[in-house]
Parts: sequence; C-alpha cells; structure tokens
Amino acid sequence: MTTNENGSVTYSNSNNIGSIEFYHPKGNSLPGVLLRKLADTIRQAGEDEKNRVIVLRSAGDGAFCAGASFDELSAISNLEEGKHFFMGFAHVINAMRTCKKFIITRVHGKTVGGGIGIIASSDFVIAKQGADIRLSELELGIGPFVVGPAVGRKVGMSAFSTLGIDATTWYSSDWAHQKNLYNKVAQSTAELDTMVNELAKNLASSNPDAMRNMKEIYWQRTGHWDVTLEQRAEISGRLILSEFSRKYLEKINAKS
Repeated sequence: MTTNENGSVTYSNSNNIGSIEFYHPKGNSLPGVLLRKLADTIRQAGEDEKNRVIVLRSAGDGAFCAGASFDELSAISNLEEGKHFFMGFAHVINAMRTCKKFIITRVHGKTVGGGIGIIASSDFVIAKQGADIRLSELELGIGPFVVGPAVGRKVGMSAFSTLGIDATTWYSSDWAHQKNLYNKVAQSTAELDTMVNELAKNLASSNPDAMRNMKEIYWQRTGHWDVTLEQRAEISGRLILSEFSRKYLEKINAKS
C-alpha cells in the first residue's frame, strides 16, 4: 500500500480473487505517482498465482475517477514532463491489456477523461445507475489521444468521436451501457456489489488456462499499443503546453 498526498493503491487476495483499489482525495483523480503505482499493482496481481480474476475499484461513494490531476497538469513545464505524465495512463492501459487475468471493474460513480480509458481497458465492467461519463480532454485543449485506442475498441469509432467532440456533455450510464462501455448496470450500491462479487466468485472457480486463452483472443491486434500510446502521450504532452491549455488551467486554478 502507498499512501501520501498523491493518494493510495491497495492490493489484497482472497479465495482466488485479487482486489485492487485506488483512492485520491480529489475525486479519485490520478496524479503520476498514483498512475504508476496502479500500473505496477495490476502487473503484480496479474502475475500472482493465487489470483484467477482481478476486481478493480476506487474508494468512496463519489466519483469513480476524476481523470488527470489538474495540479500536476498545471506544473508541467516542458515536453519531457508532459510526455512523462501522460505515459502514466499508457502504462495503466497496457498493464490491463497484457494482464493474464480477467479484470472486472466496479464503477460506482461518475468518470471523466482518463478514467474512461481505465474502464475501457477492463475485461468486464459493472456500473451503478448514475455513473455518467464525460471525455473532457478537448475542453482542456488536448484530446483523448492516449485513451483513444482503448475507448474506440470498446465502443466503436462513432461513439468514441461523440464523446471526444462533445467534451462538455455528460453521457448517462444507460448510454454507456448501450454503447458497450458498461457490460451491466446495477440500480443500487448493494446490487452493484452483489453483481461484482457473484461474477468474481464464478470466475475464481473457472479454468484459469481457458480464461487466459480467452483474454489473449479478446485482445488480439493490440500488440502495437506500446508504441502507439507512447506516440499519443507525446502529442498530449505537447498540447498541454499550448497557450490554450495554459489559460484554461489558470482559469480552473483561480476558481479553486
């Protein structure tokens, strides 16, 4: 477990189920330290022979994930720093993609920006009614470049472009379900937990070799993502230094 001003990531195992939870006091946002710890923990859980399935969640009852840390975005001063920050999202997506175990993600609240990339990189997503989504990058002056391959793969290019272009609109959990970002939607937190626990329990008693082969098949034709996501991180790192993005961040910081 790591805990500091950058939040925390915890990992545990019980009954062949690995559980990963991330937390940040600012809406479960994702600073670079937390992103890298999350990627490392996913890799660790994937290699842990005690696990047959992994459940990923965030803490609290507010947002599932508020996306990138605005404090850290504001502190970026050059292209190297910018690319390094956005590579944090690339590392998480690639860790989920290459993980040998199915990842079930529990989405209890709203999600913005990079958090949608985490959802889209999951193998099965169960969300609570009201867990609306917004791909906000264009409003910030960049674009959903790093998360794009994962989101587009899950929902299709038409729905991805809808989210990416209409960056100020919240799209409902029902919309996300219809577009296959969410596999199931629960009506309450109790039902959400029941659905997640039942699926995890079922998978924990399933054939690990069969599940590993299924995952390899599901993620075919994504081997180029290591290179692609790094290229996308560089684009985002360059754009976050633009005058447009600097002014937007100054305006946001002035309100906080």
